[in-house]
Amino acid sequence: MEILQEKSALKTAAAIREKKLSVTEVIGDYLEKIQASAYISILKETALERARELQSRIDKGETLSPLAGMPVALKDNISTMGIKTTCASKMLGDYIPVFSAAVVEKLEQAGLIIAGKLNMDEFDSGDSCSAGSPGLQGLALGSIKSYCGLTAIKPTYGSVSRYGIISISSSLEQTGVMGQNIEDCAALLSIVSGPDNRDSTCVIKKPFNFTSTEIKNLRIGVPYQDKDAVNAAAKKFKVAGCSIEEFDMPLADYIFPAYTIIEAAETSSNLAKYDGLKFGYRSANAKTLSEVYRLSRSEGFGLNIKRKIMLGSFVLSSDNYDAYFKKALQIRTLVREAYKKLFERFDLILSPVNTISVNLTGLPAVILPDGQNGFQLIGDAFCENKLIGAAQIYQGVLS
Repeated sequence: MEILQEKSALKTAAAIREKKLSVTEVIGDYLEKIQASAYISILKETALERARELQSRIDKGETLSPLAGMPVALKDNISTMGIKTTCASKMLGDYIPVFSAAVVEKLEQAGLIIAGKLNMDEFDSGDSCSAGSPGLQGLALGSIKSYCGLTAIKPTYGSVSRYGIISISSSLEQTGVMGQNIEDCAALLSIVSGPDNRDSTCVIKKPFNFTSTEIKNLRIGVPYQDKDAVNAAAKKFKVAGCSIEEFDMPLADYIFPAYTIIEAAETSSNLAKYDGLKFGYRSANAKTLSEVYRLSRSEGFGLNIKRKIMLGSFVLSSDNYDAYFKKALQIRTLVREAYKKLFERFDLILSPVNTISVNLTGLPAVILPDGQNGFQLIGDAFCENKLIGAAQIYQGVLS
């Protein structure tokens, strides 16, 4: 029986509510089909036990979320109580959290089932979204840094609690959602968004509500330097009645350097606690206190992380702080102001998938599959409704 042929988590969850499918059937089929190479750990026994419990609640008539009964994969930097959370690093190879991240609590309350922890670059230090598609249903949570073949929403910074996320770049990372279509992603974001007094950066007053996302007469801007890469998508939006206008992206040459410096500085600071004494891996070869620090960090971290720590320590030093880190923060402010002015002219900005600018500024974006590379739409802060409406136009009318 091909349970997951329909690539819609919402439709499959509806079939569960209508008693056409059971939760155990859906989870069992999912676990058989997922690619083990995309996961650091697959929680087969835990997921099936949770499926049986959830089916009992559904049979008793308990009302849960529209995605209840669906499997979801988490990047392995999202803390899960009693389940190993490694960040794909030797430094945290044996770490088992004693608490769950806020997003995990919300998923479980809504009746979703965590099926596994996705592979990733060490401490999420690279560009990959995950090591591969998390399965046919494709529901997943994690910071989004590149195109991974799925529809994705990178929400406004401060709209999803970061409590329980093992972070290296505190001001640049925001948990996003991934799925097979925009409706599934919107439903998942509605669940995990919302206030949390344990995270001072979470400023949203209430969870997103996407019950009405009809958008008309969209003004979409396209940077001159990106027009060839997104020409096909721009034409489709134009056919749907959107106006398309090209513009010159201000400060474009400064975005990547500023991002690189801020990320390295925050990485150096955030990973300082992994010293072989308080947290993380401890070298068995160390004989003195100095060796504990040096060997534990040398053996526990990979090369890419070491490079970021070294760069971060350099730009944060008293001799270089003003010349590098302070300048990078000033550039981020200028880029934010430039986007603010652009959103006086445009509703959304269409570009190739490159989340550096939205992670630097904290702006929301949707990533949509379109051929091999996909594209992204960027919106103003807390304008997720508009982004989802545009994505629905593209996936519903144009695809």
